[in-house]
Amino acid sequence: MGGKDTRGRIIHAAMELFWLKGYGSTSIADILSRSQVNSGSLYHVFPGKQDLLIAVLETYRDGIGPMLLEPAWAGVADPVEKIFALLGKYRSLIVETDCGYGCPIGSLALELHEADPAVRRLLAENFEGWVKAVERCLEEARERFPRGADLRALAELALTVMEGGVMQARTHRDVGHFDRSVAQLRAYFDMLMVKEEEAA
Repeated sequence: MGGKDTRGRIIHAAMELFWLKGYGSTSIADILSRSQVNSGSLYHVFPGKQDLLIAVLETYRDGIGPMLLEPAWAGVADPVEKIFALLGKYRSLIVETDCGYGCPIGSLALELHEADPAVRRLLAENFEGWVKAVERCLEEARERFPRGADLRALAELALTVMEGGVMQARTHRDVGHFDRSVAQLRAYFDMLMVKEEEAA
């Protein structure tokens, strides 16, 4: 087996375990068992657990298109509907896991609230990639929003709605908490777009 394959298996195993158990509760033994890699190979590629965490966060950051956006946006042309299709992808994950789903980046950010600068930077880059993807959708639909609307802030609001909705659905074991948050975001977007139509 080549080094690249070994590295990928380790990262994939760590992604699953950090999501299922959390970073702190995942041991190197857990990762070795899940990846079926021996300890020598793991430590050769990742000298420490934090090196593996950094690789996981880089994988999420670099894979946002194929892992998240492209599947969510398949067959969706309208830029505003793309935002709600993305939120719908999270809803499907919540339902599929009986409300056990937690956003991998959001969960790590909450767990690692005292993260060192390299980890915190990568967490921020992951959030930034999500926000920029939504902001691009809003830019495509700019003429439907009031002149001067802060599209960056609206994209950040969408992230806040997603993360908060996911967290509440998981806590209450009720997808309704997510649904109501998303419905309020849609109502707000609709209100902004109606105002722009009236002003035109």
